[in-house]
Amino acid sequence: MEGSTLAVGAGCFLLEGSDELITKKQQRFCDEYLVDCNATQAAIRAGYSKATAKSIGQRLLTNVDLQKYIQEKMQDMQDKTVATAEEVIQYLTSVLRGQSSAEIVVVEGTGDGCSEARTVQKAPDEKERLKAAELLGKRYGIFTDKMSLDGAIPVIISGEENLPE
Repeated sequence: MEGSTLAVGAGCFLLEGSDELITKKQQRFCDEYLVDCNATQAAIRAGYSKATAKSIGQRLLTNVDLQKYIQEKMQDMQDKTVATAEEVIQYLTSVLRGQSSAEIVVVEGTGDGCSEARTVQKAPDEKERLKAAELLGKRYGIFTDKMSLDGAIPVIISGEENLPE
């Protein structure tokens, strides 16, 4: 997380919002752990001994400050890679309005049985715009074929006395 650390010196730094020091080696372990979520391999890549990497990796994962650092980094990664609902709606709206474009490959004949491929920018066609409108309509509940009724309906079961034991 950018700006989440404060320099202290001697190879250590203070995590923002904490009074615990974390070493550069511990930070490297955390960063390596985020690559594949393998504590043993992360410890080795961070410079810990191969002989003790498994136990050190597990011990480092129990450190509350390191857990906080890892969680912050994971949240940052998710924020950067996962689209929000607002982004999806904005994209669908741009498709609906014909404001987006896609790069497609077009093959053109050049004569004598030869052809050439090139890429061109293409605006959304009617089918793509209709699909965007359909998805936006579903999101906002514009196209409802069903009626929603609220209320209580009593259920009465009759013939109970005629049932065998």
